[in-house]
Amino acid sequence: KHLDMKLSRAKFDDLTRELVERCRGPVEQAIKDSGLDLSEINDVVLVGGSTRIPAVKELVKQMTGGKEPNQSVNPDEVVAVGAAIQAGVLAGEVKEVVLLDVTPLSLGIETMGGVFTKLVEKNTTIPCHKSETFSTAEDNQPGVDVYVFQGERALARENKLLGNFRLDGIAAAPRGMPRIEVSFDIDANGILSVSAKDQNTGKEQKITITASTNLSKDDVERMIREAESHAQEDKVLKERIDVRNEADSMCYTFEHKLKELGDQVSSGTRSRTENLIADLRQKMKDEADLDTIRNLMNELRGLDVIIQQDVQSRQPVGAAAGNTQSTQTSTGDSADDDVIDAEIES
Repeated sequence: KHLDMKLSRAKFDDLTRELVERCRGPVEQAIKDSGLDLSEINDVVLVGGSTRIPAVKELVKQMTGGKEPNQSVNPDEVVAVGAAIQAGVLAGEVKEVVLLDVTPLSLGIETMGGVFTKLVEKNTTIPCHKSETFSTAEDNQPGVDVYVFQGERALARENKLLGNFRLDGIAAAPRGMPRIEVSFDIDANGILSVSAKDQNTGKEQKITITASTNLSKDDVERMIREAESHAQEDKVLKERIDVRNEADSMCYTFEHKLKELGDQVSSGTRSRTENLIADLRQKMKDEADLDTIRNLMNELRGLDVIIQQDVQSRQPVGAAAGNTQSTQTSTGDSADDDVIDAEIES
């Protein structure tokens, strides 16, 4: 028996409201993944018969800055047409269409403090090559362990470990001085090659990972959902790690500065600086709140000016002002702008 009844648009919209709202998440994710501003979107093409529903069209219009959906295609046919084209490409009968794979999740390495530092962002077209320059976390560090992860979480341990290797033979040098180039190469078959090269000695190690793109759709979606549900928690944890890394780097910089300048720094300024460094290190050890650590860091920054004044006051009488070298340094260890603000622990 057929059901024949009148259904108002308002009633239909009310019955389908929850289903229509489910479209919001995928649209937001698609816009985010594209990296485009709403003003840069040329056309919005809706696929599937249900996109004929006015409420769906209106929702997409609102989310894309008022852009009217492109209705030049038949939403019922385009999926079948796309599948037919893909079949033709695989069979070698269609040459004009090139379909490019993308990385389903981000790829990167673990850096100081357990942070996941991404080198290949999610949805990067493959084949691709990405590289960053890192440094050491300790003085005279002889080698580094490179751990390769896949995922979207801020902390490395929360992502999938793909593999690891060690680069030995790094020449003895203060922390932050060695230049270690880490490169990610993904070929057209999804095979990932990761290498680490000491730019000073030329020594290099690498690893090849064949399963970097073999995750099931369910696995990828699960990892993305986990990243989204823990986004705020990860943000707080990463901020804490970043501040602690910066504080540790600042302590090292000032200790190195005091040692380098020697008697050019007055005993009073030296004592004050050393006490402040010790206090800051103790607060970090005691897991003090971030405001306390930041306040101590600001006090330490203020001493940089006083140290500079001490050095200038001890210049020989009549020395040219232009010959006075500023002692003010940044809070980081690295002097080169092309070195990423992250370190690889031994």
